[in-house]
Amino acid sequence: YQPFNLPGFPSGSHFKMLSMDEDTGACSMKMKFEPGYKREPGMSYSDSELFVLEGRVSLGGQVYGRGQYFFIPAGMAQPTMQSAEGFEALVFYNNGLPSFIESDVHHELALLEAYVGVNAYLDAPWLSVARRNPGVASGFTVKSLRMDPVTKANTFLYAAVPEFMQDNISYHDCAEEAYHIHGDCSMMQFGELPTGGYFWRPAYINHGCFWSKHGCIALARIDG
Repeated sequence: YQPFNLPGFPSGSHFKMLSMDEDTGACSMKMKFEPGYKREPGMSYSDSELFVLEGRVSLGGQVYGRGQYFFIPAGMAQPTMQSAEGFEALVFYNNGLPSFIESDVHHELALLEAYVGVNAYLDAPWLSVARRNPGVASGFTVKSLRMDPVTKANTFLYAAVPEFMQDNISYHDCAEEAYHIHGDCSMMQFGELPTGGYFWRPAYINHGCFWSKHGCIALARIDG
């Protein structure tokens, strides 16, 4: 971990950079927030996403724990964020470098209707991929958390049962990234991804076969 000390952000947080677009500054990070962390109300100039891995965080006095997911559109002012015990989270900035401007008023151009706040573990149903796509083996499920109505960019959980096997090779016409919250998987070209493992894969890259010895659950994002 490195101190997260960009201008505008309060002290008390640390980050591991998972991937970054060097042209735009858009990035995916694992972050750790110290006990007693506090951030005043404010907004970002980038769409951002946050997924709580461990611990609890309070936003505007409401406490959220493991599995809580937020999509926060650019320009939407968020209430005070604080955590008495500290927490760990995956944090994504989608359109540019991380930014924070203190404000309790939304930007006039903020797409407030795009906001999502949901407990990923409790508030959304699991869907069997095999029922919709015969090319996917049974035992693999997904749970969509947020989808862009224009680009179809999607943030979702996926889970595989122990000894899941997908024995074909395929590619997507979109970039994909995933962080393993728990469990393991092995992919023929890329080796094993354990708990805490992460990948970012460009469009049109072949991948498979896929196998999970103990089963897995992961947070994933695609850009179309």
